[in-house]
Amino acid sequence: MRTSPAWIAALATICCLTACTPRDDASASRKDADAGKRMYGSIAFEPCTLSGALASSSIDAQCARLDVPEDPAKPDGRRIPLNIAWLPAGDKGSKAPDPVFFLAGGPGQAATEYAVDVDAALRDVRKHRDIVLIDQRGTGKLSPLACRDANGAELALPADEEVDAAAVADYAARCAKALESKADPRFYTTTQAIGDLDAVRAALGVQQINLVGVSYGTRVAQQYAARFPTHTRSIVLDGVLPNELVVGSEFARTFERALELQSAHCQSLPGCRERYPRDLRTQLRGLKERLQAAPVQVDFRDPATAQRRRDTLTADAVVGLTHMFSYMPQMMSLMPVVIDEADRGEYAPLMALAQLATRNMDDRMSRGMQWSVICAEDADRYTPDPADADTVLGAETGPAFFAACKAWPHGTRPAGFDKPLHSNVPALLLSGEIDPVTPPAYGERVLKGLPNGRHFVLRGQGHNVGATGCLPKLVGQFVESLDAKALDGKCLDTIGYVPPFTGYNGWEP
Repeated sequence: MRTSPAWIAALATICCLTACTPRDDASASRKDADAGKRMYGSIAFEPCTLSGALASSSIDAQCARLDVPEDPAKPDGRRIPLNIAWLPAGDKGSKAPDPVFFLAGGPGQAATEYAVDVDAALRDVRKHRDIVLIDQRGTGKLSPLACRDANGAELALPADEEVDAAAVADYAARCAKALESKADPRFYTTTQAIGDLDAVRAALGVQQINLVGVSYGTRVAQQYAARFPTHTRSIVLDGVLPNELVVGSEFARTFERALELQSAHCQSLPGCRERYPRDLRTQLRGLKERLQAAPVQVDFRDPATAQRRRDTLTADAVVGLTHMFSYMPQMMSLMPVVIDEADRGEYAPLMALAQLATRNMDDRMSRGMQWSVICAEDADRYTPDPADADTVLGAETGPAFFAACKAWPHGTRPAGFDKPLHSNVPALLLSGEIDPVTPPAYGERVLKGLPNGRHFVLRGQGHNVGATGCLPKLVGQFVESLDAKALDGKCLDTIGYVPPFTGYNGWEP
């Protein structure tokens, strides 16, 4: 079976609710031995630097680990380490007692790997509050559910043309077998994760925390607020995921909506309408059908090495690339011109982008932790929707997302897990108008249960908008005041649609 766009989305790209910012590989470098440790509650922190190969900068932090039971019901059983980073408040003299916990997306991302981006997005919050980043169990460098053999080598999936549901299930079975003596995947769900968050809170010696969740992290925030209401001071949900939603069940349709909105915005601009008279969705579907019938051998220049190469461009690569770039409007602005060029028979620019994107996606996610979450919390609630068949991603998207669950050991979710959050907690909800995975309608749905909440929708923006425009200032004001309804959001009116490149030199003046 030839790989479909669904397999690309579910296995190779960030189709699974990611935060979609450039990945920063977290590394803790010990400074001078006499620098000493800093105690935060009962946890001893040491100076570290968080940076990465794709980061344009690094950030000084304090790093520590906290061991917790893998199975909360067996406190004397196997223990696993949580990797923690602390970004101290800027003004120690006016530091508030309740820190902010940042919750990463995925499921499968490690919070500490986004420290540079979090520091930028929460710069106003950090003036008066500590920021705490905790790698969710199963992610990061200390307790990842990594699919590796006895020698530490990554277990490989079959070649693309052989990837189907059976192949994914077989891969999951091999991965689970390799983990047998190291971890029990049944205990790496959201339910255990929020218990870990509260264990860190207690160890830090604080009574309340503020939660900032991105994408899947918004599910974690809602679950924590429901289970530990007295310890939850406020929540900020960026790219909102309702509790009752089956993750992966609507990807095909939410992506279709994003494509339609992209085309509508383009058609509203005379220069864009003249350059692209055919809407993006129609053009993409046509290109997909042609490449499914006959993949193309393409000569192109490798963007990483500048060397000339020849490789095969498939429908999977084109649809997967477009889906990935649709998370970020600045990246999506490149797609109309390269798709239009490919439609005219010039495939090299599209091929180069696809190669670059695939290379940069490596190791973005803990696949095993993601399976532990979705197989326990979503798989048995999934029902295929016939409407998916008439989408660019296609009807296989949902089944592909859950294919590993047939072989992956997974736990269960507690009663009421999928009930909407009803809480008086102060809440600020953030959405991008053209978000391809968590559209604004999701935020409106969650807002119904939050009488002290407010929802901002940013025109023309995609997934994960917290660092956009004046939002860092508004988030800072909200965390201080706890009054979302009093925020003056007029500054958001200056944020708008990012128009497509009309050529390789950029936008028309």
